[in-house]
Order: sequence, then structure tokens, then C-alpha cells
Amino acid sequence: MMKDQKYIAFLILIGGKSARFGTEKAIIEFYGKPLILHQLEILLNFDQDIYLVAHSEEQIFNYRKQLDFPKGVTFLIDDRDIFAYPKIYKPMLGIYSGLKELKGLNFQKAFLLSCDMPLIKAEIVELMISESIEFDCCIPRWNNGYLEPFFAIYPVEKGFQRAKQILITENYGINNFIDKSWNINYVSVENSIQPLDKKLVSLININGPIDLVKLIKLIE
Repeated sequence: MMKDQKYIAFLILIGGKSARFGTEKAIIEFYGKPLILHQLEILLNFDQDIYLVAHSEEQIFNYRKQLDFPKGVTFLIDDRDIFAYPKIYKPMLGIYSGLKELKGLNFQKAFLLSCDMPLIKAEIVELMISESIEFDCCIPRWNNGYLEPFFAIYPVEKGFQRAKQILITENYGINNFIDKSWNINYVSVENSIQPLDKKLVSLININGPIDLVKLIKLIE
């Protein structure tokens, strides 16, 4: 690592809107608290910078109006310098924008998270960071081969270039972002994560009301 290079920052995508809920995912309430605040409570215990990527200044304004965000959180906005579609919102645009910022700040890695995963456990975050040190990329993988790309650690420089290429070629799928030429550590969900998170709640995301009901039943 270069002398002035910082190792890792948390990069949380908050720009998405849930059609099933009719509102931004990050502010959906779970046990009396917005999803994003559940997540931040855990991440703020780590001595790492946290960046939230929104799609616009207006969205950030609305978030701040509705939520009391803790100190130590920085907001970023989608950078559309190479994306010619002002009314289209893609997770890849948020990834590109976040990595561009982290690249300028000289970070080596980005721990990418979706804002709709409220029950991430500190032990799993620690595991992922420790497992990423000798690799470009660190991704949870199930025995059936399914990956968890929105709870994964990516290389900032290589990831930025990859995201830029994807935006230019308009092939936006998240699985296209994972470059097979990277040195990737696939962390086994069943063998490495589940022993620390028996019900695997760290990997559960909320896409609609039924998911909230399922999660409540699971943890109760």
C-alpha cells in the first residue's frame, strides 16, 4: 500500500426507490427505525469513513428533512459526466460515482452495501474486511454459486475503471461489474459466514413489505 493510501471506506447506495413501498428504501421503517439507521449504527463502530451515494441534491435534502443522520457520514451524488440519461437511475451509476470519489481520496478498497440490509452484524463486516486484505475483491458466495455483490469489497481503482466501462457500453448488470481477472476471494456463506450469523440476517435485503414480515418472523 502506498504511504498516503487509505485502506477501506464504506460505500452505501441509497439512491434506489422501492416500487413496492412507493418510497426510498433507506427510510422504510423496521422496528421503529429507518433501515439506513440500523445499518449506520453498526458501521459507525468501525474506524472507517462512510459515504452514502444518492441520486440528487433533492434526494439528500429530503433525507435530511426526514432523518437525523449521525455525524461522521458523508453524502455523495451520482456523477453523470459520462451518463447521458438524466431521468434514469442505475446502481452502477452510484457505484461509479462512489468509486470516483474514493479514488480521488486515495482509498484502496470500497466495502459496497445496499441500504436495504438493516441487520448486518459487526462480526461479518470484520470477517469480510480481514478476508479482503490479500485480494482485489472479496464476495460472499453460496454453495449453489449465487453471489452477494451488494455486500462485498471491491478495488477502488480497478472498480472505477470497470464501472466507467460498463456505463459507456450500457451493460449495467451488477454481475458484469465483477471482473474475472481480479484476484477474488469468494467467502463461503455456509462455511464462513453462517457460523458467525446463524440465521444469516446480515445478507437479507428488504425489497417489499413481505420481506419485512419474513425478517421479523425470522428474528423473533
